[in-house]
Amino acid sequence: MDYREDFQTIPVGALGIIAMPGCEALGKKIDEYLINWRTERENEHKTSVAFLGYQRDTYRIKYKCPRFGSGEAKAVINQSVRGLDLHIICDVFNYGVTYEMYGNKVPMSPDDHYADLKRIIAAAGGKARRITVIMPMLYEGRQHKRSARESLDCALALQELVNMGVDNIITFDAHDSRVQNAIPLSGFENVQPTYQMIKALTYKVPDLKFDSEKCIIISPDEGGMGRCIYYSSVLGLNLGMFYKRRNYSKIVNGRNPIVAHEYLGENVQGKDVIVVDDMISSGDSVIEIGKKLKSLGASRIFICTCFGLFSEGLERFDEAYKEGLFNQVFTTNLVYRMPELSRRKWYTNVDMSKYIAYIIDTLNHDMSVSGLLNPVDRINKLLKRVK
Repeated sequence: MDYREDFQTIPVGALGIIAMPGCEALGKKIDEYLINWRTERENEHKTSVAFLGYQRDTYRIKYKCPRFGSGEAKAVINQSVRGLDLHIICDVFNYGVTYEMYGNKVPMSPDDHYADLKRIIAAAGGKARRITVIMPMLYEGRQHKRSARESLDCALALQELVNMGVDNIITFDAHDSRVQNAIPLSGFENVQPTYQMIKALTYKVPDLKFDSEKCIIISPDEGGMGRCIYYSSVLGLNLGMFYKRRNYSKIVNGRNPIVAHEYLGENVQGKDVIVVDDMISSGDSVIEIGKKLKSLGASRIFICTCFGLFSEGLERFDEAYKEGLFNQVFTTNLVYRMPELSRRKWYTNVDMSKYIAYIIDTLNHDMSVSGLLNPVDRINKLLKRVK
């Protein structure tokens, strides 16, 4: 199915998009796609009342999240949202957004972004016909299970959003999608960027051969095996993984430190390696894995992750690239990326705005997104074109 073709159903309601602070650029791209598609799309019912507001100059809703000098805040929506199919895009990891508190410039934390999201929902006042939250990287997604006397922040946040009137939550490459069990009666979609990542790989590395004799998929830990099994299946490649041996006798920065990465899998000698993970945080793990793979004789190493946080800076990656520990890093534009990242030779951005626009357009027509969430056919067509 071409997701730009005419839909056979009427919209749930007039479409509205709120791009939260830090998501303005992504929201603008999504808005442009929707404007173009709906301008070109032919539909005999366009003039009916059910399609009122279907074609507009913009679908973005004007709002503000002003703050007082004490750091307290409020949300103000500057136009009517009554009857809208409202989609709110929120990047809770965008520390590039700042505010003034007691004369100091403070970067917004995930808690600040999440609080602003709730304020926007509260400002809508129950007037929207349906509310969908698009949160690419799930708030507190790494705190998805309890191993001691710990808070279950992600589950509580999901329940809170649903209780405030949110109908659907869309996230990308969740650390553990089973967290949706906290809201079993509400919509929750965990979207994978597999097609866009493979497409970026083929364009950036045209001589990359998806041949089991020349290339292999590697999971950096046992938790990411499900993700990597999908890649290996659709690409017809073999699969290996690393096991993280940890020191469980102590905790450093909230986690048990990794003692060593042990490789489990077939020989990587002379092969191109695609390392697939959900995120790069500090980068310690992927750099250590690069060293290990090079010591095992791997040829080129490509790191593909949905989210590139680079929480401890880019310098360690610059050094690792000079040492030849990897050839290219691919991350999406779903979370904030520091401006200097785009200037690195070793970095490739994977744009997800068109994909999100497809999802929003399809949901607005109350149609199934199953075809969008399972990209096997599109991947096969891409591989045929490449071959």
